[in-house]
Amino acid sequence: MSWKTVKLKEVCHIEKGSTGIMKAIPGDYPIVTMAEERKTHNEYQFDAKAIIIPMVSGSGHGKASINRIHYQEGKFAVGTILCAVIPKDHDVLEPLFLYHYCDVFKEELFVPLMRGMANVTLPMKALEELEIPLPSIDFQRKWLARFEHISGKQIALGEELTLQRSLLTRLRQSILQDAVQGRLTAQWRQAHPNQEPASELLRRIRAEKEKLYINGKVKSGKKQAPETNDVIKFNIPDNWKWVDLDDISQYITDGTHQTPNYRPNGRIFLSAQNIKPFKFMPENHKFISEEEYLSIIKNRHAEKKDILIARVGAGIGEAAVIDKDLDFGFYVSLGLVKTFKELTNPNYLVLVFNSPYGFHYSKGNVSSKGGSAGNFNLGRIRSFPVPLPPLSEQTAIVARVETMLERVSALEAESARQRAWAEGLLQAALREAMGG
Repeated sequence: MSWKTVKLKEVCHIEKGSTGIMKAIPGDYPIVTMAEERKTHNEYQFDAKAIIIPMVSGSGHGKASINRIHYQEGKFAVGTILCAVIPKDHDVLEPLFLYHYCDVFKEELFVPLMRGMANVTLPMKALEELEIPLPSIDFQRKWLARFEHISGKQIALGEELTLQRSLLTRLRQSILQDAVQGRLTAQWRQAHPNQEPASELLRRIRAEKEKLYINGKVKSGKKQAPETNDVIKFNIPDNWKWVDLDDISQYITDGTHQTPNYRPNGRIFLSAQNIKPFKFMPENHKFISEEEYLSIIKNRHAEKKDILIARVGAGIGEAAVIDKDLDFGFYVSLGLVKTFKELTNPNYLVLVFNSPYGFHYSKGNVSSKGGSAGNFNLGRIRSFPVPLPPLSEQTAIVARVETMLERVSALEAESARQRAWAEGLLQAALREAMGG
């Protein structure tokens, strides 16, 4: 097999994008830019098969932009900070072969040519003088045929792994739904027939809550009827009971409605971004003054084993248990469920919120939608119908779910490893073949 070394300018036309075509006027032809979306335009600059290479990067080292090497063919326009590399003779250099070669070896080829610090550029002259190995046209075409074969297998494997991931997601949701309907602990109940029924547990919770009212420690929270009428109350075991969340909580409130004056240090301040389903994530936070912190927590002091619920944003209804001792203030985007820590298992309550049933309730009861994502009103959080098991069964459910979800997570991790392995194998095969 014969290879030779050529300069890019010897086998390609290299032309920068035009400054006169950047207006986003609707039209028939794509305009290739650094953005993910392609805009249309009523003019075109090229009618060819080309490799589009970024000439400017603000990343500091150029790698971020080089990752956006792109293949384009037909009639198209190119943005001003890009250039089109167009093979002169397709019987000498196949455009797709050049694209894959540039993509596989992009860091070795282009990053060393980058110049500058704050605004990194790839000089046109350096690109023109870039030396590349050129195999015979027969080798290029045989390589492209092999690439299609290998990538076809990778696509098939990717589709299989995507299906696996979808099935595992459905399995995860099925586990949570079965848990809140008592299906996961059917044998447990048979083995423990003398558990205190939920009706008696509810009586004890109400007695404790009445003491808080009498002593002035809590105030009655206003409930709000669900916005939708399709909240499905499924069948539950005989010793369970349907209850509103507020009936088994000390109180339910939200964070401060005033945006604090943030500062470089001080007291921790959290918002909805600090929780995901089952995950309390306070690490990425802002700071507020001691005065604002004391004002915020006056009637809403969150503690370990309390529950936080997202009230706004894409994650409305997602809930997590506060699983560490941490003093913090929090924003209105979070709801706080002050739990009876000796009478309910907060991990079970969070499980109900994060189940398909809880997701359906939360998303179906979003208010003030308008032009925003809306919010999950406190009244409807208080009215959330909870299928309440006996306390000991709540703990058994949590343990069973944790074990099962750990297995699902292990399968998901293995699927991700397989995907990474397949992608790495393809890149290794491409590098080996292209290395001659």
